[in-house]
Amino acid sequence: MNPPNPSSQGSEIAVLTERLLRFRDEREWGQFHNPKDLAVALSIEASELLERYLWKAPHEADPATVREELADVFAYAFLLADRYGWNVTEIVTEKIARNAEKYPVDKSKGSAKKYTELGL
Repeated sequence: MNPPNPSSQGSEIAVLTERLLRFRDEREWGQFHNPKDLAVALSIEASELLERYLWKAPHEADPATVREELADVFAYAFLLADRYGWNVTEIVTEKIARNAEKYPVDKSKGSAKKYTELGL
């Protein structure tokens, strides 16, 4: 796995990733942060985020707990990207471009249909 290159990412993401790595390394938790376990942790945190909305209307979820769970999701996502040496800004930008091809504005605007249902 490649070491992170903070200068090649958005500076705020790079700073956050470095802080996460420092926090992890001070506790010697890097030994547990293999890609599989980071992905599992990410999924669990995403489920905890969903739990905040369970049996509630969207506006009934407590914003403070949603915020806390969302931070956990971001943290594990950034750590997983770092483990692979991926630039978060780059991979998200690439995904937006792929989605723009799959969901052209003239076919998808205002529609919740999956790209396979848009008749492309």
